[in-house]
Amino acid sequence: MKVMLAAALILGCNAALPGAVQMARADGGIAVQMPDVSGLSEAEARALLTELANVNVITSNCPAYPISNGEWTLITATGDRLAARLGLDPRAYDQAYYGPAFKLLDDPGACDRIGPSAKPLIQRLVGMGGGTTPLTQPQ
Repeated sequence: MKVMLAAALILGCNAALPGAVQMARADGGIAVQMPDVSGLSEAEARALLTELANVNVITSNCPAYPISNGEWTLITATGDRLAARLGLDPRAYDQAYYGPAFKLLDDPGACDRIGPSAKPLIQRLVGMGGGTTPLTQPQ
């Protein structure tokens, strides 16, 4: 089951140098390769964080736009990494990004407007070095 609260999304996240193996483990125990977001400006990081929260909420609540557990882990772990980079504590992260994202569910057209952006966003993260295939956590 997908956990919605940002504070509960990630059990662990390895912060590694660019080029090194970077993995994140979500609540279900899946670890995936993380994208390199180190080159993003603060404005780009905030814009991506908004998009990640919106897509997470929509794909988790709109049955017509399902994503895999690996894709979900990539989205949520990248969001958590960006939030930490921006100095957001879990409460501030929830208020600034997930609060507005959940309000999208009040709009009957939100699923069909935002849902189609999920796969291109995932491909963008993959293009930045991320992955959706579960990896083995290093010992």
